Amino acid sequence: MKGRTKNKTVRGPESGAVAVEFAITGPLFLVLLVGILVWGQYFWISHTVQQLANDSARAALAGLNTAEREQLARATLAAEVADYPSLRAEAAAVVVENQPDRLTVSIRYDTAHDAFRAFDGLVPSPPKTVLRQASVRLGGY
Repeated sequence: MKGRTKNKTVRGPESGAVAVEFAITGPLFLVLLVGILVWGQYFWISHTVQQLANDSARAALAGLNTAEREQLARATLAAEVADYPSLRAEAAAVVVENQPDRLTVSIRYDTAHDAFRAFDGLVPSPPKTVLRQASVRLGGY
């Protein structure tokens, strides 16, 4: 054992390979991550707007005429949007349609000024407007 020397690790031409690989894959990974976050936020907003439409339609059902139903739908939307800190009340608009057999509540939400829009040029962007609706039958079942 006396004559043996320790093997020294010699870094040859491969010493910069990790840096080069990260330089290639790092930006792609970051863009993919930002895309997941942007589309995740959009899908969350879409789901939330659908829930707001459902709740507004249920509340509007209690109205006795078109004006009262529209007022109930607007009041429900305003009250429930306040429960979500990342939604903006001024970006939501409600339309109530009365047909003879059903009541339809449509909510249009404009995402143009939401925070995730800062990445519009970096990743393929979702639509700027979310439109969701809910219908409730009028009369007996």
